[in-house]
Amino acid sequence: MKKMPFSFFGLILFAAAASMNCYADDVKSVALNEYNYKGIVLQEYGTLQINKSVDGHPLTVAGTTYEKGLGTHADSVMIFALDGDVIRFKALVGIDDDGEKTRKGTVVFKVVGDSKVLWESGVIKSYEPAKECDVDVSGVKLLMLMCEGANDGITDDHGDWLNATFTYKGKKPELTTFKVNEAPYILTPPAPKTPRINGAKIFGVRPGHPFLYRIPCTGQRPITFAAEGLPEGLTLDAKTGIITGTIAAAGTTTVTLQAENKLGKVDRLFTIVCGDKIALTPPMGWNSWNCFANNVRETDIRNAAKALIESGLADYGYNYVNLDDYWTNKPTSDDPDLLGPERDLEGNIILNKRFKNMKSLYDYIHSLGLKGGIYSSPGPYTCGGCIASFDHEFLDVKKLDEWGVDYLKYDWCSYNPEMETSRSRTVNWDKTSLPGLEKKYPELRSHIVPYALMDYALKTANRDIVYSLCQYGKGDVQLWGEEVGGNCWRTTGDIRDTWRSVRGIWKKQVKLAPYAGPGHWNDPDMLAVGALGWGEIRPNRMTPSEQYTHYSAWALLNSPMLLGNDLTKLDDFTRNILTNNEVIDVNQDTLGKQATRIMNDDTFEVWSKPLEDGSIALGVFHISESFSTDPTDFQMPWNKLGFDKAPSHMRDLWKQQDVKVDGDKLACEKMPYHSVKLFRIRK
Repeated sequence: MKKMPFSFFGLILFAAAASMNCYADDVKSVALNEYNYKGIVLQEYGTLQINKSVDGHPLTVAGTTYEKGLGTHADSVMIFALDGDVIRFKALVGIDDDGEKTRKGTVVFKVVGDSKVLWESGVIKSYEPAKECDVDVSGVKLLMLMCEGANDGITDDHGDWLNATFTYKGKKPELTTFKVNEAPYILTPPAPKTPRINGAKIFGVRPGHPFLYRIPCTGQRPITFAAEGLPEGLTLDAKTGIITGTIAAAGTTTVTLQAENKLGKVDRLFTIVCGDKIALTPPMGWNSWNCFANNVRETDIRNAAKALIESGLADYGYNYVNLDDYWTNKPTSDDPDLLGPERDLEGNIILNKRFKNMKSLYDYIHSLGLKGGIYSSPGPYTCGGCIASFDHEFLDVKKLDEWGVDYLKYDWCSYNPEMETSRSRTVNWDKTSLPGLEKKYPELRSHIVPYALMDYALKTANRDIVYSLCQYGKGDVQLWGEEVGGNCWRTTGDIRDTWRSVRGIWKKQVKLAPYAGPGHWNDPDMLAVGALGWGEIRPNRMTPSEQYTHYSAWALLNSPMLLGNDLTKLDDFTRNILTNNEVIDVNQDTLGKQATRIMNDDTFEVWSKPLEDGSIALGVFHISESFSTDPTDFQMPWNKLGFDKAPSHMRDLWKQQDVKVDGDKLACEKMPYHSVKLFRIRK
């Protein structure tokens, strides 16, 4: 073979090298800390920080400090348009120490490309070393970087994306948003002008305790009310429909409620159970936090009570007006209205300057036929740093009793089990539910202790106080919540008005149905429907369809239906969601069975809830996380939905219209993105 000249070899090597250099020059990289994230990133707490933790400290994971990266908080999502030009995504991920040594965060990081999970970190805990993320994203059009709370809420979930970079050719990755533009639409028909009695058909009260019930009734005013068969000790105001009094002895009574105006008359059976259980249906009402947060004042609570009546919401069964945090003094505040003594010389709690007279406030609420709630913590301070109930539980309950409080939200916040050794007041733990529970659940003792004590204290009150445990689902509260007197217990962290928040909370309810029932309910947190804002009222960030879905899911879950929106700014769309009596009936059904999920895939879920009359409430939910917002058809054979044959009757609850039954399948055509179809079906 003839040898090639050396110069020819050199030419080939030169060309190859030039080609490689050209390719290398074409590959670029961009760090995530180079983008402007303001107003773009969805995050449930705080604001994304560049080259700092979410709380503004140097990025630090397990004691190691990093110069570059992003400090986020679960749940959060960043969306990038890659257009198929990006080759790889690399980062280290972990939970930021944020200057503390006792955090208990748990998060999961995900990289999702074109709706498919490309990489998942698994559960990462506080103080674990940062974990490497190296993902091939070739060909991906849209990429989501997600930091999600594990199954115990989002407290301390300060997730960091460290030294995060894209390697790409061609167009630089673009930070973007995914927004569905959808106009509000009304489904609920107007209430008739003839009287219609709404809400729960059963009510629980304890013997000798004050009875207060306002008959929830729509129709043209004036309406005259009557009640046949009221138990001895109760009286009805025929003009207001408010029933008051006390029942001395335990027992169950069926009463016939009547409402009449010039256009018609209606009767409805109503069961009064005088015994050891209250909250026989999930509580309905309003809570101040999602609306006013730390800015709340006494006038806001009075205005909310007035608005429940004037808006007509009370005519559908919304009857609790609950004051959340920030009614006591806050020692570390720079607001003079929040500064003052913690307690008086006898240990009684002291109001801050925003609240003048609690007895007068709750008397006003009661005068409207409504009930009033309040908030505290088993620790020394509330979540907002205001004075709470530790070591003063019985004194505080005595005050709640004097004021006329009907509902207590008891929020874990600053409590630490180690505090128990510092109590100055003796507690007879043998009189609490703790001895039996610590034998049953020894590993959960520290979670149970403060709630068992407050249960003991509440039993000294001379009135019924709904007991709401707020510990974000930690410590398997569903196992023992009822046994410490809980009427409801939070199952997750706080809700926000985003689809990701609602959907994340909702998914965590799948296995909890066995623990709910009359007098004891799972609580996935308040409703985030309508205008709210945690101190600065603004429009809701969910689409109209997502708000219908949110309300429908909470109704099926037997969740307490506590509104968080500004009741003085109730638009027609929000009113239509909150005043559908047939949807409310699903939540307030006397049987008290929570819905279970019977079908799910990437696009749809179906939840089923048995009702007292033998019918079934069935919710079909569009839950796709794809980036396509095109309406989608749902079809499912009846036998896969738990029916042996086609049902005899089906009703669309939102439209309040009967629906023709298909003999072979349930079909829902062109369901909008994240929408719902809610039916009542008879076999």
